[in-house]
Amino acid sequence: MSDTADGLLAERAVRFGARAADRYDAVRQCGELLVAIGAVTEDYVPAMREREDEISTYIGAGVAIPHSTAAGKKYVRRDALAVLRLAEPVDWGEGQEVSTCVAIAALGDRHLDILAELAEVLMDPERAEQLHRATTAHEVIRLLQPAGEAENV
Repeated sequence: MSDTADGLLAERAVRFGARAADRYDAVRQCGELLVAIGAVTEDYVPAMREREDEISTYIGAGVAIPHSTAAGKKYVRRDALAVLRLAEPVDWGEGQEVSTCVAIAALGDRHLDILAELAEVLMDPERAEQLHRATTAHEVIRLLQPAGEAENV
């Protein structure tokens, strides 16, 4: 995505080999990663759980995009992404399994643009599969860029 190159996703915000008991544990870990990089306060994490209760953040191809409810936006300090790659897929409900979570923190309505860009990138099944197989943070960041920009990262 165009903004990723401008600092939305830093290498320190990519974690590999995480283990989660269920989707709520994965969402919690995503939130804690956003807290660790200074993008949100700790109060953002329960708002992510609330969003997951309201509507699943599963987008397909083994990917979920956890983010908060509108009420949780007040806990955002800056726009950021965090990626949690799970060692084993987690049941996201209704038979959907997730092995990669791309968490979003965004000021104002910016999350809508970020969600749209991420969905566009991840609708390419080959790209989604490459994301699941990526072994370095640099590779994850490259794969989350739009096709034309990915070659330049």
